[in-house]
This record gives sequence, structure tokens and C-alpha cells, in this order.
Amino acid sequence: MILLDSYGWIEYFDFAAGELADKYAKYVEQANEENTITPTIVIYEVYKKIKREKEEEKALEVYAQIMGTKIIPLTEGLAMSAADISLKFGLGMADAIVYATAKTERAKLVTSDEHFKGFEGVEFIEE
Repeated sequence: MILLDSYGWIEYFDFAAGELADKYAKYVEQANEENTITPTIVIYEVYKKIKREKEEEKALEVYAQIMGTKIIPLTEGLAMSAADISLKFGLGMADAIVYATAKTERAKLVTSDEHFKGFEGVEFIEE
């Protein structure tokens, strides 16, 4: 099971000509409820960025693709775990929620977000 961070979705869909888009293609194109989880905060980040940079229609297309994965809501327990992770690692709220979700769901976090570089359970994608 993987958790594809906002960075990967945005790199693939918003900047498809981006340097890392090809490296994220295998994760995005194979993403489904059986192999990929998505925290609700990722939906927020991806939709907002793509709607702002492109247009609502494109943002809704990406949203539809993300909805094909297993969506993980922010529960009280997950929020508490994220707060602890934020304090321990100095992460912002969204990153802490993403990392807490990956840990709770025993998923590998796939990202290029520098905040996660070197973290346990993270596959860091770079050029």
C-alpha cells in the first residue's frame, strides 16, 4: 500500500511536462482502492493548486482520479497522531497529517517533498 503525496499528483497532472512527471506516472496510472490511500488533506491541496494554476475542470478531473483510491478521513485519533508527529519532527499541519496517515495505515509515503527526505517509510523521488 502506498500514499501518494500531493507533490506526486500535482507533478503528474498539473505540470505533466515536469521533470518528475514520468517518475510518478507508474503510481498515478496504477492507483486504485487496493494499492493507494489518500488522506483528505491531499484532496484539498491538489484541488486548490490545480484549480488556481489551471482551471476548475482540470481540478475536477484530477479529483475524480484521486477518488479512485481509498480515501482516509481525518479522524480524532489521526489528528492527535498528526499533532504528535508535528511536534516531534517540526512538520506543518498538512505534512504531519499526511505522514501520520501513512504510519497509521502502514503505507509507504511516495513524495518529493523535501520535508520528508530521510524519513522512515518514505520513498523519496528525485531527478
